[in-house]
Amino acid sequence: MPAKPKVTVFIPVHNREDYICVAVNSILAQTFEDFELLVVDDGSTDRTVEVLESYSDPRLRVARNPRNLGIPATRNHGLELARGEYIALLDSDDHAYPGRLARQVKYLDANPEITEIGSWCSFMDADGNMLDKVRRQPLKPEDVHAHLVFHCPIINRTVMARTDALRELGYDTGFPRCQDYDMHCRLVAAGHQLANLPEILVCGREHPGRFTGQTSDLGRERKTEVYRRMLARIDIEASEEELFRHHALTRPAERPLEVDEFLEWAEAWLWRIKQANRVHPVYPEPSMSRTLGAIWALNCWHARRKLGRRKMLARLSGSPLARGIPGNFNLRFLVAATARSARPAKVDDRAPE
Repeated sequence: MPAKPKVTVFIPVHNREDYICVAVNSILAQTFEDFELLVVDDGSTDRTVEVLESYSDPRLRVARNPRNLGIPATRNHGLELARGEYIALLDSDDHAYPGRLARQVKYLDANPEITEIGSWCSFMDADGNMLDKVRRQPLKPEDVHAHLVFHCPIINRTVMARTDALRELGYDTGFPRCQDYDMHCRLVAAGHQLANLPEILVCGREHPGRFTGQTSDLGRERKTEVYRRMLARIDIEASEEELFRHHALTRPAERPLEVDEFLEWAEAWLWRIKQANRVHPVYPEPSMSRTLGAIWALNCWHARRKLGRRKMLARLSGSPLARGIPGNFNLRFLVAATARSARPAKVDDRAPE
C-alpha cells in the first residue's frame, strides 16, 4: 500500500462485533484498489477489536481511542489519521457495493468544484435481509443547498469528500447526534458544493442497536439547532414553536396540529421563507422554489386521507407554492424514484480464517 493512498475509507466503531466484518469485507472487495481502510475503535467493550486484529490485509489500519469519546471526537480522530486525498465514510454495520469507491473517485476527479459527493442508499435488516426501502436524495449542488434548510439531503454513510476540506472545519463535538448535518451546512456556508449520484452505492443496516434509533429526542433537538442557523441566514429569527413545526414539515408523524391547521400554518411559513430568500438571496433559485413546492406537495399528500383526494388536490394546486412543483418531476428522477427495490447486497460476514 502506498504511503499516501488516493482514498482513506474511514469506519468509526463501537461494540459492533457482530457486524464489523460485513463493513470491512465490503471495502476490501472494492474494484478500486488505491485505498487504505482506517477503523477507529471508540472504546469497545466487546470483541470488536479482537475481530479487527484477526485481519492481515495491509490496507487495514486499526486505531483505538483511549476511552469512549463519542462519535464527533472519533470522526475528528479519523480525519487526523487519514492519509488519502479523499475520505470515504462508512458506518460499522453497513455494506458498500463493490463499485462504490471507483464511481465516487471518478466523479470527484472529474468535478474539482465539488467537495463532497454522496449517493442513494438501500437498506437491510439486522440479519442482512434486504428491505423494500431505498432512500433517494436531490442530485445537483444547488438543490442540495436548498434542501439543507429542511432536512439532511446527504446520507453520511455514502459520503466521499476531499479530506482537507473536512479536516479544516472538523466535526462539532456539541453535536453527539446530527454532526454530519451540521458539517454539511457549514461546508455550504463556507462556499463548498455538495452533490449526490443517482446510484445506490451503499446498503445501510437497520437494527435495534443503532445509536440514532435510541436518541430520537436528542436528534430532534440538534436538528432544530441546525434549522435555526439555516433560517437565520435569510434573517428569519424562528421561535421554538416555529422550529418544532418546521421539523415536522418533513416528518408527518410528528405534526403538532390537526391537518387543516397545520397546512394553513405550513403554507404561510413556506411562503415566508420564499419571501425572505428574495430579500436575502442565500439559497439558489429556482432550486429553493422547487424545494418549497416539494415540501408543500409532501404535506398535502400526507393529508389526503383526512382531507379526501379532491380537497387535497384543490389545496395543493390552489397555493402559489405549487408553481415550483413541476420542476421536481423530471423523467430521469421519476424513473429512478419509482423503482421500489435495490439489487441485493451480497453480504460477507466471514471473519478471516
